[in-house]
This record gives sequence, structure tokens and C-alpha cells, in this order.
Amino acid sequence: MSGERKPWVGDLIHDEEADRRGVVTDVRGGTVWVLRPETGAGEWTSEHPERLAVVTPRERRQDRL
Repeated sequence: MSGERKPWVGDLIHDEEADRRGVVTDVRGGTVWVLRPETGAGEWTSEHPERLAVVTPRERRQDRL
């Protein structure tokens, strides 16, 4: 993730470890990223932001809403 910002709330990401796409819903203590699937129900967490690749930043997602 050299030179890139860490994923943040509202970003659509690809979790390389879980091999899933999702949206960051919370960052707890700057160490745990809470994610939900892009569609459907559920939730998972990641403690490895370097494995979360931003697909669409929150700023661009908000433009579509």
C-alpha cells in the first residue's frame, strides 16, 4: 500500500485475505476494520488494512448516490 491511503468508512474495498468485496462500515481504534458485503447481509473484520484494496473511494461512491 505504499503511497496509498488506508481504507476508511464508506470505501468499497476488496479484501485480499477473505477474497471478498465489501464496504468499510467502521474502524475501531485504528486497528480493526469492520466490513459488510457489497450486497446482502453480514459482517466481517480485518486487522490488516494493507490487504484491503480500495476499489471505489467513498468520495466517488457518494457521487453515485
